[in-house]
Amino acid sequence: MFRDRSFRHERFFRGFGPESPFGKGDLKYVILDLIKQKPSYGYEIIRALEERSHGFYTPSPGVVYPTLQMLEEMGYANTTERDGKKIYTITDEGTKFLSERKEQAEEVRKHMKYHWNPENMDTIMDMMGDFKELGRIMKQRARSIEADKMEKIREVIAGATKDIKKILED
Repeated sequence: MFRDRSFRHERFFRGFGPESPFGKGDLKYVILDLIKQKPSYGYEIIRALEERSHGFYTPSPGVVYPTLQMLEEMGYANTTERDGKKIYTITDEGTKFLSERKEQAEEVRKHMKYHWNPENMDTIMDMMGDFKELGRIMKQRARSIEADKMEKIREVIAGATKDIKKILED
């Protein structure tokens, strides 16, 4: 009855996989682009990235804040404090950096658009909502469900997984 429990190490029901969609160093282009458009604080940047990815990627603060700090140390971003929050803005050096690396920045934009703007986004978003709802239900009720009902639920999920694999193989 023991199954692979590797899902415990993933962001379960938070998208398709835990890994970053960005290559090493790519996030700095995206963040500079964001603060070039609108000065923002860290949490706004995290939400903007989540929004641009349609919920497929939510960067952790442990990724965003060190990148912001690096951009500041490199002279590409400045901070001011407003209401106890650091607001990041792009500097002239940051704008120059983006301009000089226009090709790399454009490649990152293309990558994001390709991965996060599929034609069937509405269906994907509906499906993500279904996953989220299933996760919510199971989180609330899993500990109080009788063993026979839990096994039936597991069988339904296993059957759906098998059916989905068949659909994808056709």
